[in-house]
Amino acid sequence: MRAHPTFRSMPARRRSRLACLLLAGTTLPVFAAAADPSVVPQTVSRKATSASKASTPTVPNDEEIIVKAKHRNQMEVTSGGQLGALGNKKGLDVPFNIRSYSSSLILNQQSQTLGQVLENDPSVRTTYGYGNFSEMFVIRGFAVNGDDVAINGLYGITPRQLVSPQLYDSVQVLNGASAFLNGAAPGGSAIGGNINLMFKQATDAPITRLTGDYTSSAMGGGSIDVGRRFGADKQFGVRLNVAGQSGEDSINNEYRHSTALGADFDWRSRDNRTRISMDMNYQNQGVDGGRPAVFLSSTATSVPRPASPSHNYGQKWAYNDLNYVFGMLNIEHDLSRHVTLYGAFGALHGDEKGNYSSPTITNPTTGAGTAGSMYVPYSQTNESTRAGVRAHFRTGFIKHEINAGGSALWEDSGAAYSMALTPVATNLYATPQVASPAHTFVGGVLDNPQTTSWTRLYSLFFSDTMTFLNGRVALTGGFRYQNMLINGYSYSTTGRGALSSHYDQDAITPVVGLVIHPTRQTSLYFNRIEGLAKGPVASGNVINLGEVFPPYKSTQYEVGAKYDIGRFSAGLAFYQIGQPNAYSEAVGNTGNYAYRVNGLQRNRGIELMVNGEILPGLRFNGGGTLTQAALRQTAGGNYNGNTAIGVPNYTINGNLEYDLPFLKGATVVGRVVNTGKQWVNQANTLHIPVWTRFDLGARYTFTTCHKPVTLRFGVDNIANTRYWSSAFNGYLLQGLPRTFKFSFTTDL
Repeated sequence: MRAHPTFRSMPARRRSRLACLLLAGTTLPVFAAAADPSVVPQTVSRKATSASKASTPTVPNDEEIIVKAKHRNQMEVTSGGQLGALGNKKGLDVPFNIRSYSSSLILNQQSQTLGQVLENDPSVRTTYGYGNFSEMFVIRGFAVNGDDVAINGLYGITPRQLVSPQLYDSVQVLNGASAFLNGAAPGGSAIGGNINLMFKQATDAPITRLTGDYTSSAMGGGSIDVGRRFGADKQFGVRLNVAGQSGEDSINNEYRHSTALGADFDWRSRDNRTRISMDMNYQNQGVDGGRPAVFLSSTATSVPRPASPSHNYGQKWAYNDLNYVFGMLNIEHDLSRHVTLYGAFGALHGDEKGNYSSPTITNPTTGAGTAGSMYVPYSQTNESTRAGVRAHFRTGFIKHEINAGGSALWEDSGAAYSMALTPVATNLYATPQVASPAHTFVGGVLDNPQTTSWTRLYSLFFSDTMTFLNGRVALTGGFRYQNMLINGYSYSTTGRGALSSHYDQDAITPVVGLVIHPTRQTSLYFNRIEGLAKGPVASGNVINLGEVFPPYKSTQYEVGAKYDIGRFSAGLAFYQIGQPNAYSEAVGNTGNYAYRVNGLQRNRGIELMVNGEILPGLRFNGGGTLTQAALRQTAGGNYNGNTAIGVPNYTINGNLEYDLPFLKGATVVGRVVNTGKQWVNQANTLHIPVWTRFDLGARYTFTTCHKPVTLRFGVDNIANTRYWSSAFNGYLLQGLPRTFKFSFTTDL
């Protein structure tokens, strides 16, 4: 069958559009008329022709599709986010430093863990937990454990060790203490900052997004994201996300797997006065033969050179397998234009297993050392809730925003362990693979861990934000009453063991914040806010596993300035904050480690954040920090005035995106991460040097049958630099080698 001569005479681009419509099964009533209005067959009346024209589907503009797809995929960092007791706020209007990283950034940068998302933030650095493969985050020189990452402002329902970011619409970072805003963190950290995840919800526009990805050396995966709204007024919404990956990553013989399933259901009344959402999620993550962190023997007099970037000095039998079921219910109702009631309930059940082995280097020159073996099963059941009221009203020339409510959290954690008392010989540079040593020391029930820690946290809060002078001045004052009941139990084989530690105290943590707007686009701010956390619990591959340390309070002072015009924002902050100094250390040459608390750590610093579009088509996200982390009140005064372990004296991040003007839909990406010197020991005699990493990438968005497709290619650590990325808590974590990433995304 020969093509109509009019079709052959069309431009190639128009022929492609019509071919796609035909392949999709679209009926073209009068082909010649659609192709050329001047050609009308004699057998068709003009009335029929007009009707045919009216029923012919409108062909979308491919350039418009590309522009929309590019905008949806741009690197987006906004100032503002969810501030716990204060609700969702624009960053310019609050006396705190908060940023939100969008799901488009997560997708475009092909982030596979929460730590990879936070590589964009100049005030955050990522390391591993104590002797395992969990991600731990460092903000303002203090740890944020996985236990203390919040979801939709609620603590206790986030997967504890590794987080799959594909389930979340944004990742929010709040710098500074937040005991008033969020309550005490259940894991005993989050003094220097807080990380909050926001679930994806169905949008008014339907979405069916398919993604496939590949990471060197042999890890593949993909995800599907589907969202729809139903009903006459689109009151009902459903958002489903499925993501998974499996294979060998860029470290030799390190295999990772992950599966994440998420479902969000929401309903809003026709007048939008009532809003209800429910989220149900499952996540499995695991690492087999993972490259661990490196400890130094107490006799080591130097820091060993990092191994070859892709070399794996772990053992093949080392692994972890992490399973979590978690979810939450949110309800909001507007009693009137001025009063809103809200409530939330969430829960998590976690089941973790792992056999861990971290080397302790005894000869930094040759890399010789020892490695132990410790198997740790861990189970966790959490319940968390909050409820409150927000009200707006005026008293004369003062506008008030009242926030009042309460929160509660219950956490039941069970653990057991078995370990080898005799370590095996190993080497950092020429690592022998040996059989797992026999475990001769056991605590608890390995196949059914009994309760070793029980925590109950509840609090009541109240605040009043008073706004004067047509919104140019805002003063926030408030407090949170917090009660903390923490019980620790000894390991037992016959049910819950004997009570080994007990703490039941309460405290009031006040907050004062001031915001002054010299112009609509600028603000100056000050805050005094306290942090409150239960004492740290020794966890991971340590001999005092489960030991509970006393809770503590900290006080933060911060002053800063912000500038925000929507497409571009910048912020400058000066702060001081302190907390007890905690770290892990090797116990002689036994291959074992212990968790210690010694003295206080006072951090002073400066933060600069810049985000947004510098020029049309050129976007930047990044900034830098300067930190002075001084030790005080150490035992015997031996380390007073020294710098805290693992806190870099400065950090710099820069991310650039540039849309190529000569190739529509093409964007090039560059990132630099620079981290200052970090001390490895409290005596400040050992340190890791400054390190810098460069990443490059590109993406191209085009259309196929009027569907946008985005191809991405990236290279992290393009120079394949070998470096120690972190010395936090006294152990060394090596940076990843050169890693290639490729992915595609299409909206169906």
